[in-house]
Amino acid sequence: APLALTDFRLSLLAKYLCYAIVAVGICLAWGRGGLLTLGQGVFFGLGGYAMAMHLKLADAGPGQLPDFMQLYGGTGTLPWWWKPFENPVFALAATVLLPMAVAALLGFLIFRRRVRGAYFAILSQALAVAMVILLVGQQGTTGGTNGLTDIRGFFGYDLDDPVNQRTVYFLIAGVLLLLMALARQLIRSRYGELLVAVRDSEERVRFLGYDPATVKLVAYVTAAGMAGLAGALFVPAVGIISPALIGIVPSIQFVIGAALGGRASLVGSVLGAIAVAWAQTALSEEFPAAWTYAQGLMFVLVIGFLPGGLASLAGTLRRRRSRTPRAPDAPGPPEGPPAAAPASAPRLEVTP
Repeated sequence: APLALTDFRLSLLAKYLCYAIVAVGICLAWGRGGLLTLGQGVFFGLGGYAMAMHLKLADAGPGQLPDFMQLYGGTGTLPWWWKPFENPVFALAATVLLPMAVAALLGFLIFRRRVRGAYFAILSQALAVAMVILLVGQQGTTGGTNGLTDIRGFFGYDLDDPVNQRTVYFLIAGVLLLLMALARQLIRSRYGELLVAVRDSEERVRFLGYDPATVKLVAYVTAAGMAGLAGALFVPAVGIISPALIGIVPSIQFVIGAALGGRASLVGSVLGAIAVAWAQTALSEEFPAAWTYAQGLMFVLVIGFLPGGLASLAGTLRRRRSRTPRAPDAPGPPEGPPAAAPASAPRLEVTP
């Protein structure tokens, strides 16, 4: 890609690969576990804000406040919960562990009460709404509707330099491949088989001695960690994180990408996420008001007519062809009375 694309297009592709990382987690949680996670934008935002907070503090310099706090902060001091993010190790760990901790708490409360199906999806969306309201209402400490913008450095490297931008792209692509390998290993393991069993027949798995809540919780927390890491990598790729990127609409966009490509296929989910993100960039420029309707229509069509996504299209066509009746290759037996049995054929005799 760096050989074929301009610097601007390469930065767009890096952003799309961040969405693809989220799709890997959705493939694990929804495609294999049946958990329709419509709140992945929350975990994406937690990872993104954790990374952006450290980078804003690094850009401001030691003892200085980020630029937006100088305008809207009011107190003139750094909030206490910002101070740990001055440490780069803490910030890197928080980008993954903070989303996983929030998912573990929510998942424990939800799955222990056996909430599933549409109710789980509604709770996921409610979480996304609450997260956006919280961020917008704290303008002095989170940037409000603007979010954390104008991020110029990434651990000492200038993000305006095209060479560093290509390095960020390679970093994101490498993380995507590693997470795909990890998810593939989980899917092919005994845990992956148990996750599918919970999706198809939760009560039978419980009767066999397993706890379905724990099985689903592991998938949910793993998907949250992947989304948080994607959000952390999104910040240096784009230079911004805001509430508009983590609300209900982005969360649904993540799910649409995985569904379009094939939610049960890792490669299909990744390609679907990239395709939907590219279509949003390309089509929203020409049809800004109609893009949201087209996005929803794609989701309805895929779920209604091709639940397995584009990855299942070849298999669906093969099954339809195998059910089509075909003419016999060889002629049938000649018409007429059946041939007599040979004289040497044994006969069954019953004696008293």
